[in-house]
Amino acid sequence: MKLDETATEPAPREDVIDPELPIVDPHHHLWPSGYWIPYDQHAYLRDIERGHRITATVFVECRAAYRPDGDEALRPVGETELVTAVCPAGATPALAAGLVAWADLTRPADAARTIDGHLEAASGRLRGIRHNVIWHRRPIVKGQDSPPHLLLDDQFQAGIRAVGRRGLSYDVWLFHEQLPELAAAADALPDQLFVLDHLGGPVPDEPNPQARSEIFARWSSLLRDVARRPNIVVKLGGLGMPLHGLGHEELATRPSSTDLAAAWAPYIETAIDAFGPDRSMFESNFPVDKQSGSYDALWNAFKIITASMSAPERSALFAGTARRVYRLDADPTGTAR
Repeated sequence: MKLDETATEPAPREDVIDPELPIVDPHHHLWPSGYWIPYDQHAYLRDIERGHRITATVFVECRAAYRPDGDEALRPVGETELVTAVCPAGATPALAAGLVAWADLTRPADAARTIDGHLEAASGRLRGIRHNVIWHRRPIVKGQDSPPHLLLDDQFQAGIRAVGRRGLSYDVWLFHEQLPELAAAADALPDQLFVLDHLGGPVPDEPNPQARSEIFARWSSLLRDVARRPNIVVKLGGLGMPLHGLGHEELATRPSSTDLAAAWAPYIETAIDAFGPDRSMFESNFPVDKQSGSYDALWNAFKIITASMSAPERSALFAGTARRVYRLDADPTGTAR
């Protein structure tokens, strides 16, 4: 998957809906110059400044800025060092108030050393670890596909245990046919908090409307089964990625928030109904979802979809769940306050 260069162009500005609603963006990336899309903290701030009230964010690993040499297990710590350097604590909004870093969970002993390196470098902001397990019989995301059934592997589960022993959550991106494996892993590790990224990956075999329609019922059923596990929460977003087949990235004119809301609502409403607002959180997945629309249109779309919900429900979806899951109201030692 490669971002279209048009993703870096500014989209038409929208008037912000409910501008005073506090938002925690629990899933964004930062890529320094030279990576597949340059999107640093300044670019992200320009998107935030379009008007929504973003109070804090969570940076999620994107395999960038690793140390070029030295102990291989500690090379991923370079990404954490970069993010903490460019997103200083105490700033407003609180960029990267929480960090989700990468570790190779297929190698539990090395993963433990990697995680400890992240903990030291993150200055109290490390909240989780992510090692994606996406696999599809048709290669979709080149260079990121994992071996099949990784979540069921004993060594991999030992790696997840190394995450849990350090009081951290485990973020995971997968595709919907892998959801039963997530359910099995959550059952095997009942004390581990799993954060399911991008709505559980409702990815059709081909990016077209017919294929989307064919997998919707299957995805919905599998997602509802996963939601029965109390140690799994879900992120609502990621639908701006072209692999979902919605086609917004191909339009000559960027879709409006009403366009996005119409396309995304069936997926988001299904997930909220399955997990409930207290186990669901909206995410931007920027800049990846920038392929399909602007930052202001994305959050407006989420607000349109939830317009009929109660104030407490919206508060949880837009900020409360993310704050609780990623312990953003904690001091650097991890103690709640």
